[in-house]
Amino acid sequence: MKRNLLAIAIPALLVAGAANASIEVWNKDGNKLNINGRVYALNYLGDTKNTIDEEGDKTTARLGFTGETQVTDSLSGYGRAEWETKAGKGAFKETRYAFAGLNFGQYGSFDYGRNDGVLKAITAYTDVLPEFGGNASDNDLYVLSARTNAVATYRNSGFYGLVDGLDFAVQYGDNKADSNLSGADKEAFGLNAQYAILDTGLSIGGGYATTTKAGDDERYKTYMAGVKYEAYNLYLGALYSHTKHDDAKVKGFELVAQYGFDFEVGRLTPSVAYIQHKGTDYKQAGSDYFAKYVEVGVQYDFNKNLTAVVDYKINLLDDDKDFGYAKADTKNTLALGLIYQF
Repeated sequence: MKRNLLAIAIPALLVAGAANASIEVWNKDGNKLNINGRVYALNYLGDTKNTIDEEGDKTTARLGFTGETQVTDSLSGYGRAEWETKAGKGAFKETRYAFAGLNFGQYGSFDYGRNDGVLKAITAYTDVLPEFGGNASDNDLYVLSARTNAVATYRNSGFYGLVDGLDFAVQYGDNKADSNLSGADKEAFGLNAQYAILDTGLSIGGGYATTTKAGDDERYKTYMAGVKYEAYNLYLGALYSHTKHDDAKVKGFELVAQYGFDFEVGRLTPSVAYIQHKGTDYKQAGSDYFAKYVEVGVQYDFNKNLTAVVDYKINLLDDDKDFGYAKADTKNTLALGLIYQF
């Protein structure tokens, strides 16, 4: 699961630095401070003979804060930081977000730090599954599609107040850690645009990103396009992704369908998805799928703070493989989880 199960409003989150299901701890004299956290008790059940995607405990915990300060009627400052700790086997700590910026109202916002890559707004169209999915940002091939260090980002909602529903973002990064590509220093640039078509529930989006490793001229280019429909408890999403390297191509296609059933207590949301990503002759590794599966899952939101998750990944691959840039396995995996968040 690469985003909050309770449908984080991603554009508002990135522009205003606000987190869903957070607790307001300070609001005085134009200054606001919220804290947010999550404990995700999670376990994978599958074929223990396969070690590419290990079974067992996947429990994690997150803690973060967002802040905002009003400078003038049209200018505010904001910041966000969030950390995650893995509690199970191979425990680790990760800084998920650490950025600060300025919001100029209808003229957009600008921030710098560790933040989502600009193409993550497009991968989010299908990255809504209870646990699995997110393959377009869970590898080293699609540029600026995941959380990335040292990026400067400009975002604008409503195209300067002229076109409701038309949003865009531009991003630049130059760092020694990553631009969603493993390796040495590199420079990255990307942009996206999204349009929510009137009150139809239909939205379309697309983006482009490119990066170059330091010390060579090898250019990586990623193109993405997505469409989603969200109305009357129905959610449909589709994503196409394409990365071009000097010596390889990677293409991906994802489809997701979900429907929510409201009860007196809580909401039940079944989902079904088809995911495939294929690499062609990447560094002479051959041509094959590194992801190809059907997902069937369900989540039950007791309220905005408590969610139960059951997700089943049905693999359609013939052989287990490790391409270096991505791993592929034939294992069917069942995920069982319970999330408490604030």
